Amino acid sequence: MRVEIVDWQSKDEIFLVRNTVFTAEQGIDTNLDFDGLDEEAVHALVYDNDEPIATGRMLEDGHIGRIAVLISHRGKGLGTSIMEALVDEARLRSFSRVYLGAQVHALDFYQKLGFEPIGERYEEVGIEHQTMQLSLN
Repeated sequence: MRVEIVDWQSKDEIFLVRNTVFTAEQGIDTNLDFDGLDEEAVHALVYDNDEPIATGRMLEDGHIGRIAVLISHRGKGLGTSIMEALVDEARLRSFSRVYLGAQVHALDFYQKLGFEPIGERYEEVGIEHQTMQLSLN
């Protein structure tokens, strides 16, 4: 397996993973997932034998999101690999912090990576979320 930092030219592979996880599995409307911000984002893609199996993105302000791992590949550390790749990219870009909106079932995952909750929980696309941030200073 390999992790690559890519741009929106890899949209077909990104769409495959996100559509499978967010739309088919979680029932999120495709129009809500693809919000028009992907073209300017930096993306991480994980491949297994040249097949895309996981993805995530980071916006120009350090907002990390759209972390998706195909169900057949969960529990193998791929979410951690995506996060590490995006945080490394943020450091290369001299960001002072990165932040994300975590689904509450994933709070422990992000806390193990050093993220801390900030603010109140909120609902997005019918799912409870918590804003979390990681200082890079």
